[in-house]
Amino acid sequence: MTHTFGRISAVLLATTIAGTALAQDNSVTIVLSEELDIVDPCESSRSNLGRVILQNISETVTELVPGSGLQPRLAVSWEDQGNGTWRFKLRDGVTFSDGTALDAGDLAHSIARFQGDAISCEIGAKFFGGIELTTAVIDDTTIDITADPAQPILPLLMSTVTVVPSETAMDAFVETPIGTGPFVWEEYARGEYIKLSANENYWGETPAVTGATYLFRSDSAVRAAMVAAGEADIAANIALQDATDPEMDYSYPNSETVYMRPDNHTAPLNDVRVRQALNYAVDREAFVGTILANGTLLATGLTPPSTIGYNKDLVPYPYDLEKAKALLAEAAADGVPVDTKITLIGRIGNYGNVLETMEAILSMWQEAGFNMELRMVEVAEWLDHYSQPFAEGRGPEIVNAQHDNANGDPVFSMYFKYACEGLQSATCDETLESMIADATALTGAEREAKWSETFKYIQQDLVADVMLFHMVGFSRVNPRLAFTPTIRTNSELQLSQIGFKPGLFIQIRGNSWRARESFVESSC
Repeated sequence: MTHTFGRISAVLLATTIAGTALAQDNSVTIVLSEELDIVDPCESSRSNLGRVILQNISETVTELVPGSGLQPRLAVSWEDQGNGTWRFKLRDGVTFSDGTALDAGDLAHSIARFQGDAISCEIGAKFFGGIELTTAVIDDTTIDITADPAQPILPLLMSTVTVVPSETAMDAFVETPIGTGPFVWEEYARGEYIKLSANENYWGETPAVTGATYLFRSDSAVRAAMVAAGEADIAANIALQDATDPEMDYSYPNSETVYMRPDNHTAPLNDVRVRQALNYAVDREAFVGTILANGTLLATGLTPPSTIGYNKDLVPYPYDLEKAKALLAEAAADGVPVDTKITLIGRIGNYGNVLETMEAILSMWQEAGFNMELRMVEVAEWLDHYSQPFAEGRGPEIVNAQHDNANGDPVFSMYFKYACEGLQSATCDETLESMIADATALTGAEREAKWSETFKYIQQDLVADVMLFHMVGFSRVNPRLAFTPTIRTNSELQLSQIGFKPGLFIQIRGNSWRARESFVESSC
């Protein structure tokens, strides 16, 4: 062992002279696929923002924990008061990162802010569309929240609500997020990095992580290589072909569903036969195990099989090129302008191999006879096509999207994706509108059955979308971390859930942690 300790001492001396840290570094570097275009906590349901903000800077009222169900977060308890009203008891002694105390007035303000018209907050549009919330502050830690129509799962819906100080402007998005979480917003150098540091006054347990730096690299191979080289600790989203190291790479069925959303209002996409042709022209099975991972499921609805009401009797549209061509010909014979150019809009870096997926689907649709072009855009421009109000005179469009629902109930998806006034809805159908309202108000087996019926109507009768895949996610994690990605990793990445493996860590620039650990092990 004398020889071994001598080798280690020599390495320590050399790295000391080089100025590199000798002990385990309790800060982490996370490399993401796309930059943040906005940092307001009321937009944290978006995956690119949620991975940075959610439960790190800004906390929710309740929290849905995979495997454990609904848990307290800022609220410690809740009770149904009847007539659509729930009483929430907030945690005492919580302060925001600016030093002000959290109270029920802050929650009332946050609800009014995301439901107001001054700014368009995704929390309100996504999860509370068609629902009017009113609040009554009972005391500093007690608040009554009434939903109209009544929401039997209001405590679950509150797991999406982030709380900001009542001083936060109602009519403008914030530039520096202020929250109650275990970390504080330190610095954002646009185009370069985001830095978070530990919140010394956090009400909960002190995380092992003391700070985080977020970098942005659109290329999956680059993100994976950064973790392998020790330049980053987590690449939250990498492509199938880059997940090659079983010591660092994790695969897991995630809560994301990839689909194509045709504009149901614009010719020729407003003809159901054209939308049926789009479905029949895609060879979904050809993607699994090639561009996308084995284990990827073919989708028949917008939410994953883990949500209640998922209709297991539905089957994906089979690949039938001749039927697709026949449907287009039939529509053309009735005067539908099927030769109109359609623009396919994709989002750069949205998921692994998104460009390859879009190019393959474009080719399939062109082979069926569609006049179509592909545009890949950054997230900010993509949102202009994906969210209302849509631009006038834009022509027929099909937007590729990946939707996350890890919350277990279709209510987190249906209104804002399919209701006439839904933020990201490209359809308006009275029957569907009524079905969504009915399902939302029900409980238990009746709720599940109504959602199942709704999924069937969307897929078989309305043919609103081209459903594609329930995805498998890949993340690369530096072996120095004690962290396992879960179904929620695509929508949030809680730094407080990250630990560090015990042992001797010697940082040598250019080498990975795995190589350093192997050196120590082989030396001993």
